[in-house]
Amino acid sequence: MLARDTFLQGLKPTLHIAHRGGALVAPENTLEAFRLAVETYRTDMLELDVHLSRDGEVIVAHDDTLERCTDGAGPLAALTLAELLKLDAGYHFSPDAGRTFPFRGRGVRLPTLREVLRAFPSLRLNVELKPDVPGGEDVLARLLTDEAALGRVCLGSEQDAIAERLVRVLPDACHFYPRDALAAFVLALKAGEVPPEDARYTVLDMPLYFGEVRLVDDALLEAAASRGKWINVWTVDDPAEMDQLLREGVGGIMTDRPDLLRQRMDASGKPG
Repeated sequence: MLARDTFLQGLKPTLHIAHRGGALVAPENTLEAFRLAVETYRTDMLELDVHLSRDGEVIVAHDDTLERCTDGAGPLAALTLAELLKLDAGYHFSPDAGRTFPFRGRGVRLPTLREVLRAFPSLRLNVELKPDVPGGEDVLARLLTDEAALGRVCLGSEQDAIAERLVRVLPDACHFYPRDALAAFVLALKAGEVPPEDARYTVLDMPLYFGEVRLVDDALLEAAASRGKWINVWTVDDPAEMDQLLREGVGGIMTDRPDLLRQRMDASGKPG
């Protein structure tokens, strides 16, 4: 069985997906956030981002610089793993607009992707490779292969060039649509046209809105499903939107508020 088929096997709408682990309830893209999402909010999937350190380790982080989420400064890629592990990744997290910083000085750090894979050995992950660095796809591919994780990871990039390189090195894996390919698919469906067929990509990780236009509706969900595509919507933190998406049966909801999504899913009687 292809890795992409293994990833999709048994999935049923609607998935609870913790975006960066739940960026509004704990320091994003850290083991602390991931554990909270899994153990407390029973998340079905973790969404996370990865970069490469100076010495070629795959680091879980969203930004290419360190200021927003750690007490460090400068480009992440300029530091080695040992140097990155010294940073406080809980330094700036505040649940109350800067009045308190409950995770400061508690040993929260940037994790490696290998650590996350081993910490949650049966959980599915949505992994975005961030930097456009030739060869980064090879490093990620070796790691996922070494960890026997290809069947539980859907990977990709917002950038089409990176996504295409990932498909080239891991053709049997599950890949989500990059920006331009996603726009071509969704806009064609919205215009009542036949979307371009692209077997490379299986999952549409897509925004709920484009400007004021709500992109997700029954017609889009049905058209995607008829073509064997799965839709995850980001980033949904409003309870009313969560309720509507649950009624519509979207494939997955990515949220920075896994606590709220769990409440809404439990109230709706949705499995998960």
